[in-house]
Amino acid sequence: MPRVVLVGPPGSGKTTTGRALAALLGVDFLDTDLAIETASGRSVSDIFVEDGEPTFRDLERAEVARALAEEDGVVALGGGAPVDPLTEPLLEGHTVVFLDVGIADASKRVGFDRSRPLLAVNPRASWVRLMGERRPVYERVATHVVDTAGRPAEDVAAEVAALIGAGT
Repeated sequence: MPRVVLVGPPGSGKTTTGRALAALLGVDFLDTDLAIETASGRSVSDIFVEDGEPTFRDLERAEVARALAEEDGVVALGGGAPVDPLTEPLLEGHTVVFLDVGIADASKRVGFDRSRPLLAVNPRASWVRLMGERRPVYERVATHVVDTAGRPAEDVAAEVAALIGAGT
């Protein structure tokens, strides 16, 4: 079982914070989107474009289930993973941290480029819409909520470590 599972929207710092937290805790880090890219030999964006979102969500669901069952370090989920009705129940019993962020900070981090398929058209409005849809799920599955706005990943990682009782 992972020490901690990170969830949140694009630009919340899941990958950067996850790496910093894993280093702080002395454990492995896994980003499920990166794991899917490595296994498929294609970017998430390419999978969306070439095979469609349903195919990506199937790959994501399988990778998240595997990671939650097999990984023992820090696991960062793709932004849409917790919203999947088959994935949300798998998060029960795990320590889940929702990395919250506003549009201003998210846009600085993400840059809203074409590598984010769900944000390709009217990125700011799409992000706000996605966050409105996903926030209730992020809050529901979260053991802890940490605001990442304007904060370096190392500070966020230290806060998460303290929240899960790992100290700094």
